[in-house]
Amino acid sequence: MKLQRLGLFRVGLLLIAISLAPAAAQTARVLHRTSKAYQTWLDEDVRYIITDQERADFNKLTTDKQRDDFVEAFWDRRNPNPGSRENAFKEEHYRRMAYTNQHFAAGVPGWKTDRGRFYIMWGPPDSTDSHPMLSPPTEEWQWAHIDGVGKDVTLRFVDTCGCGEYHVVENDDLRKYMPK
Repeated sequence: MKLQRLGLFRVGLLLIAISLAPAAAQTARVLHRTSKAYQTWLDEDVRYIITDQERADFNKLTTDKQRDDFVEAFWDRRNPNPGSRENAFKEEHYRRMAYTNQHFAAGVPGWKTDRGRFYIMWGPPDSTDSHPMLSPPTEEWQWAHIDGVGKDVTLRFVDTCGCGEYHVVENDDLRKYMPK
């Protein structure tokens, strides 16, 4: 009799577990989707403009409410007109991302390319010098001044494969701007 009760108890637990499984799976999918959205924001949307400290602080957050508040504060800190509903910095940032995806994609989204990275971080160069017929094709971008970087900044990009995928010619000064 005790064995039968134990068997019925196990069957009951199994039935409860089976009935709860779809809800648990749905909860896991929602959490995964939510976590994925925040990870996308961190790894793609703001990859080149978030500071190391901000990234570390974000990764310590444990709730979606904290993450939402962080994202809002992140953009508020960069708003050139604090307190306004419009945020010119945020709008310009996403405009730059869209531009890079449209103009610099070469087997990967434009924001992932070297030209895309620097365009997103520093904006359009003041002048460009493009030589697509050279072997290898090259581009030079010049900025008269970049806040936090300096004056007369020039980057040289080279398309070593001839496939439209230009890579920055690195030097010691640029290493600190490479994404983590």
